Amino acid sequence: MVMRLPVRFSSSFVAVAALAICAGTCAQAPTTASPTAGNGTYIASDPLANVRYDNRYDISVGMAYARLMAGPTLNQGSNLGGLDASGSYWLSKHWGLEGSGRAYLGSSGAAANTDGGPGGIKGPFVAQYLFVGGPEWLGPHNKHGALIAHVLAGGAYGQFEKDLLGYNPSTVDFYNNQIAPAVVFGGHMDLNRSAHWVFRITPDALLTRYSTSYATPTSGTGGHNNWNFGISVGAEYKFNKKR
Repeated sequence: MVMRLPVRFSSSFVAVAALAICAGTCAQAPTTASPTAGNGTYIASDPLANVRYDNRYDISVGMAYARLMAGPTLNQGSNLGGLDASGSYWLSKHWGLEGSGRAYLGSSGAAANTDGGPGGIKGPFVAQYLFVGGPEWLGPHNKHGALIAHVLAGGAYGQFEKDLLGYNPSTVDFYNNQIAPAVVFGGHMDLNRSAHWVFRITPDALLTRYSTSYATPTSGTGGHNNWNFGISVGAEYKFNKKR
């Protein structure tokens, strides 16, 4: 009797101790969610995880706005809307070549019709088309976005005579229809939406030099410098091909 009691007590104590250790170990074991997507399971993903700046080509298209003075001394300017299409070829991580074609259309205020034509000339149609190209530089950037600067040079075609009722452009202080030099100073503000798609804003200063025979020229060449503001908002696509 005396010996059975200690043996039974010892066996019971060992069993209880073993259960306690097992329970503690199980309670401390980490729990992980199932890797498979099931009901109630949330799988997080980062759409910007694969954003890189090593692509060779990209293109962008945006809705554009530009301010234009249709004549050398007009007090009334033109607010034009249109389209901005650009493409880039990247030579290195920071330097590339960009080409851009832009079309701006709208109407303009005009000077008084001194010839007293029937009905006068009010809100005539004007347009400006830019075809420019040049270097661009990739500035500060990360997976969320980037700042890019560019200086583009080329030509502009200005259309000013469409709705002048047959009068000479000098009647309303307009330029003649013509091709003129153009330079664009500005860049892009990019907001990445995925590895390929980018939301892009492009603010620029637009310099054109239209000439006329009846305005006082700014230089001996008979040209008149026109500084105006332009901006476009749109999307950019980066192609898969790497440098």
